[in-house]
Amino acid sequence: MTINLLEATFIIPIRIESPDRLRNVVTTTAFLMENFDTNIIIKEVDKEPVFQRDALPLLEEILDFNIWENFNYIFERSDDPLFHRQRVLNEMIMEADTHIVVNYDCDAILPLESYELAYKGIMDGIYDIVYPYGSGLYQKQVKATDVTVSQFLETGDYEFLDAVSTDSTSDFGWAQFFKRSVYIDGGLENENFKAYAPEDKERYYRFTRMGYHVDRIGDGWVYHLEHARGENSWFTNPHMQSNMDEWNKIQQMSREQLKEYYSNQDYLKKYVNI
Repeated sequence: MTINLLEATFIIPIRIESPDRLRNVVTTTAFLMENFDTNIIIKEVDKEPVFQRDALPLLEEILDFNIWENFNYIFERSDDPLFHRQRVLNEMIMEADTHIVVNYDCDAILPLESYELAYKGIMDGIYDIVYPYGSGLYQKQVKATDVTVSQFLETGDYEFLDAVSTDSTSDFGWAQFFKRSVYIDGGLENENFKAYAPEDKERYYRFTRMGYHVDRIGDGWVYHLEHARGENSWFTNPHMQSNMDEWNKIQQMSREQLKEYYSNQDYLKKYVNI
C-alpha cells in the first residue's frame, strides 16, 4: 500500500554523467513511485536526453503501472559542461503547485517513516522546512551494484543497502522538505552558486537565520548511493572560488541584511513579481 504524499512534489534536477548515476536515478525514481502517492518532476539538462533514452525504458520495465501519473519529465538541451543546479531547482519550484516541495538528490533514499514524518510536520503547520535525517553519524554511504538495488526494490528490505554501506556523517544536502511559499519568500535557490558549491550549507544557514522554523528528523538515516564525481560534484568546479566568496559574504549578514539581499536578487525577477 502506497503512502499518501499528494501535497508534495519531489523536484529532482539531473545530469547523468556515469553508469552509476544512471543506476541511482532509476533506483530512486522507482523507489518513490512504488512507495508513495505523490508528484515528481525530473528536469534533465544535457546535450542529449539520457534519462529518456536509458532510464525511462528501465522504469517502465521495473514498474507494473503507468508511471506518467503525477510524473513530469522535462528535458533542456545544453552544451554547457557545468550543471547549474540552482537555476533548474528554481524552475521546478515554480512548476510545482503543491503545498510542499522536496528538493531531492537523485542519489538519496530515506526510511519510509522519515518521508511521512517530514511531510506531516509541514502539513500540520509545525515546521516550515524539514531535513529528514539526523545531524552527525546518520549517513550510510552505499556502494551499490545492479544486484543490490534490484534486491532492494524487489523486497523493500533496507538490509540489502546496509550490507554494502559504510556509516559516515550527514550534514545539509540530499533532501529537504519545504513549505513551498516559504521557499519562494526566502529567496528560492541562490543562482549565484554554480555547479558544485556550498549551497547546501548556505540554504540551511539562510532559512534558519531568517527566522523560519527549520527542524530535523533527529534519528533518521539517509542512504547515499555513491557515484563517480566530476566537476559538477567536486571541488574541481571552475566556479569554486566565486562560490566560496558568495558563501563567505552571506555568513557575515544579519537577519535583516539577508532578507534585503535576497529580496533584491536579479534572478528572482524571472519567477516572482518584486
